Amino acid sequence: MPDSPARNATRRGAPHPGRVIAGGFAAAIAVGTLLLSVPWAHTDGRSDVVVAVFTATSAVSVTGLSIVDTGSSWTTYGHVVLMLLVQLGGLGITTAATLIALVLSRRLGLRARLVAQAESRSLSAGDVRTVVRTVFLFSIASEAVVAVLLWLKWALLDGEPVLRTAWRAVFYAVMSFNNAGFSLSSDSLVRYAEDPATLLVICAATLLGGLGFPVVFELARGGFRNGGWRHPRSWSVLTRITVTVTFWLLAVGTALLAVFEVPNPGTLGGLGIGDEVMGAFTMAVMAGSAGFNAVDISQLTPEGMLVTDVLMFIGGGSASTAGGIKVTTFGLLAAVLWAELRGDEDVEVGRRRVPAATQRQALAVALLGIGIVAVGTLALHATTDQPTDVVLFEAVSAFGTVGLSSGVTADLPTPAHIVIVVLMYIGRIGPVTLASALALRERAKLHHLPEERMIVG
Repeated sequence: MPDSPARNATRRGAPHPGRVIAGGFAAAIAVGTLLLSVPWAHTDGRSDVVVAVFTATSAVSVTGLSIVDTGSSWTTYGHVVLMLLVQLGGLGITTAATLIALVLSRRLGLRARLVAQAESRSLSAGDVRTVVRTVFLFSIASEAVVAVLLWLKWALLDGEPVLRTAWRAVFYAVMSFNNAGFSLSSDSLVRYAEDPATLLVICAATLLGGLGFPVVFELARGGFRNGGWRHPRSWSVLTRITVTVTFWLLAVGTALLAVFEVPNPGTLGGLGIGDEVMGAFTMAVMAGSAGFNAVDISQLTPEGMLVTDVLMFIGGGSASTAGGIKVTTFGLLAAVLWAELRGDEDVEVGRRRVPAATQRQALAVALLGIGIVAVGTLALHATTDQPTDVVLFEAVSAFGTVGLSSGVTADLPTPAHIVIVVLMYIGRIGPVTLASALALRERAKLHHLPEERMIVG
């Protein structure tokens, strides 16, 4: 079997794309730390390196966790830096760098194409030029539409100040589309718990950014045919799994959160029926990776917290602004389990056979994710006196780059903050990308050993 372009490029001395991605995000975090360390970034005029590192990592990884109040602790300069870091992290450091190279030189070398391909998950190196340009324009256009809708709602319908509302609308548009949970209000979206119009716009932006660029492009480019909607059977396996699993996660998540939280007066209890359903749906959407909260997370029931943990760990779509192990990984593992229970030799999704290599990759991502969360939870336990459910929630939120918090993030000691920084970084670049970045080399085996069955279970 011929070597892949990535392997050939690596053998010629070019850095592995995974290492470039890991290094690119680390460099962006370093630059963000410097920009947020200056005194005029803080409303009190003080400079705190720990706060700057934590916030820069959270912004670049599009997480949204914070150890200070975003609205009152940062100046306008600090808010602009936060927004730019989130935008840069959402697009992908390598994708943005490739776009700049394309604009300046109108040429892409093999190395740049491979790096951008690894980040954008495009199908071939030759498609990267179009993918990068389209991703950038699509992101900016989507954020502009969301900002206009929020501005119309808040300025015209609610009568809020026009200029101040325009800035808030842009800020929340960037944060919601890029699945980052930074909010200019100390209560996040709790003030909009009975404002379904605002919640729907932000949820729609979150879902659009969390589906993944390949899925959105396929639906937009080939969704309609001869004046009608294409049957889902004609979709690619990636799109079918992403859309199907996302739908069921939202449906089941909304139902479970409604069951557990509607009787809870600290969260959804006391709202009207429509607001309760909208609140449960918002919780399910935001647990996918966005990090905004329309209820007090610290008041969640143990059952609601566990449901949120699961949704945060799974995350959103591949090649999206969302984190987690991705819905495609979860869906593929479910297909593998179903095939094993049926006794099928092949794993089939949408009348297509899934290669064994893809199955192994999904298993590796899931197991690495579980291991990282377990180690992170243990590390937080060792550095704090918080109960297990709280530290697990913080660890999963950081790894899934979600940004939801049970309210203890700011009170954790510095060692715990460092643990969360590492979890956010690993969660953004992905377990497989990290593993490939640390791997010394790739090789293909020229022979296979004899098979031997073993007892499993």
